[in-house]
Amino acid sequence: MNARLLFGLIVAVVVFVVYAVVDCALIDRSRIRGIKRGWWIVVILVVPVVGALLWFIVGRARAERMPSGRLRTVAPDDDTEFLRRLGDDAVQAERIRRLEEELAELDGETDASADGPAAGHKAEPGKRPDNPEAPGESGQSPRPNA
Repeated sequence: MNARLLFGLIVAVVVFVVYAVVDCALIDRSRIRGIKRGWWIVVILVVPVVGALLWFIVGRARAERMPSGRLRTVAPDDDTEFLRRLGDDAVQAERIRRLEEELAELDGETDASADGPAAGHKAEPGKRPDNPEAPGESGQSPRPNA
């Protein structure tokens, strides 16, 4: 047998075995079938080619073959729950917009119907609308002594 071919074959086997061990070590626990993760790594390392093949054929479950109770990754446009939530978000955004408009109208009506010298002036938090000389009227809030 040619030395180059033998060397290439050995490199391919080592790469395949290392890939199988890393895949086994990093895959989600719910997708491992048969024996536990540690035993799969031992099988892959003790019987290199056959163990790695067994891992990919028997031990590693594909996402679509998982039990129905498990979650699996789905593209956003295929996920009906995600699409439903997008619709809910749009409805909620519209509801918030309408409520803000109603509040703005109510605020405008309140300002127009107010009596006295403070008419048309919005009351700010912490100020009394009936006393224009109240603290913080200059636009600065009172600061506590430090």
